[in-house]
Amino acid sequence: MIELRNVSKVYPNATKGLNNINLTIGKGEFVAVVGLSGAGKSTLLRSINRLHDITEGDILINGSSITQAKGKQLRLIRRDIGMIFQSFNLVKRSSVLRNVLAGRVGYHSTLRTVLGRFPKQDVDLAFEALNRVNIVEKAYSRADELSGGQQQRVAIARVLAQEAKIILADEPVASLDPLTTKQVMDDLKKINVELGITTIVNLHFIDLAREYATRIIGLRAGEVVFDGPVSEATDERFAEIYGRPIQRDEMLGDVV
Repeated sequence: MIELRNVSKVYPNATKGLNNINLTIGKGEFVAVVGLSGAGKSTLLRSINRLHDITEGDILINGSSITQAKGKQLRLIRRDIGMIFQSFNLVKRSSVLRNVLAGRVGYHSTLRTVLGRFPKQDVDLAFEALNRVNIVEKAYSRADELSGGQQQRVAIARVLAQEAKIILADEPVASLDPLTTKQVMDDLKKINVELGITTIVNLHFIDLAREYATRIIGLRAGEVVFDGPVSEATDERFAEIYGRPIQRDEMLGDVV
């Protein structure tokens, strides 16, 4: 489903974000990407959906190169990739429903989406997505009236309405409290299992990676230093990923 071939990313200031990454991620996997801040986790996700252009190599989505794609082909590939951000990326003054309908913009003309003229089937799809993450009662509330956890669930509903085949979640629970963290991670796992949507999540907390993922990829200085099933992700392995013994606050500690 996703294949990275000799992928490197060098930023204009000569910082190397990724260094010769080779990965294959199959349909329906739930993958957690872990590592220190600056290890390349966000760069990896943003390269997969081409929010960042890579410097070398190629990235294939279902056999098609997103690296080489242009115009309509690029839009079609991206339509299958939903992105969830730490900061939610909602239009705060718009209603929850309008934010979820934003997931449908790739299916319609610019004029129709600007005017907000979505067909009934899109609205039905948006309500179904909100219901799946248990927040349908907030459909007509403004996004800025919601808690952080509720906003993140709206962001999840948006990628469901998009009918994405891949979900990329960049530190989706980093700013959430313990209870809300569990709710959001439970939603992502349920969607992964029930709908078979390939899910890649950047996580800071090791215990979350162990609980929810089936596969863990460890990055250090832009390189893959671990790639294996959760059963092999021992404390010793995490020490190798982090380049030092792991700290309690990187497990969960009193934070979660």
